[in-house]
Amino acid sequence: MPNGSRPRSLPHRLLVLATGNWLSRAYLAVFALSLLVMFLFPESGFAMSFLLLTAPLSFMSMVLPLGPGTEGGWAVEAAAIGFWAVWLLLCAFVNAAVLGALLTRSANAASPGSRDLLPRGPGSPGREGTDEARPASPRSRGIRALLAPAVDTWLARGYLAVVAASLGFFLVAAYLLPDPGFAGIWPIMTTAPLSVVAFLVASPVEWSSSLAWLSPLLFTAGAALSGLCNAVLLGRLARTLRAREARPAA
Repeated sequence: MPNGSRPRSLPHRLLVLATGNWLSRAYLAVFALSLLVMFLFPESGFAMSFLLLTAPLSFMSMVLPLGPGTEGGWAVEAAAIGFWAVWLLLCAFVNAAVLGALLTRSANAASPGSRDLLPRGPGSPGREGTDEARPASPRSRGIRALLAPAVDTWLARGYLAVVAASLGFFLVAAYLLPDPGFAGIWPIMTTAPLSVVAFLVASPVEWSSSLAWLSPLLFTAGAALSGLCNAVLLGRLARTLRAREARPAA
């Protein structure tokens, strides 16, 4: 097979998405600026902004056994910090690729083999005998097309399963356990960065004694929407990568 028609590897396709348009490059520039702020102004309120910029993957480092603060000799500590730095860069790289997929034309079209989630019109294949069914409205078709990437790829479906598990655990802890503790940290981590907004919106309600019971529901709804948004972005990334893999390199 000629080199020009050989399919590109997954890392190469991700690299193209992460650096191939203005949106992904702008994100990487902001991320680099956040790292500079961390080193120059470690006491600033923006010193940890790089964690929010690389969420939700960067929040997984909190449950990993290696990272800053690992106990041991200098070799162990250096290895832990190096691992954490590589993980952080990988998170930024993946997020840049996700943003790059938004501006890639192939992400807007359904890839080969994906399920057709849009309603079919009268007379379409597979709809014989159902011509009398009323076609969906343009708004309904638009919403389905917008949300389709969240459910038609294994990557997005797997992510939604993790989000559902974290939200279910949070609701059980909030309403059934005497002390929920830090149960809310799991949905915040899995649906960041927009889950931070949901947390800020639900927090004032918790301060009201008469409406405190409503705060977990508001936060759950906001986190669920945040997770759905992230799933759509992941689905678009998976579609783009699959389309690039099916198309030979020029």
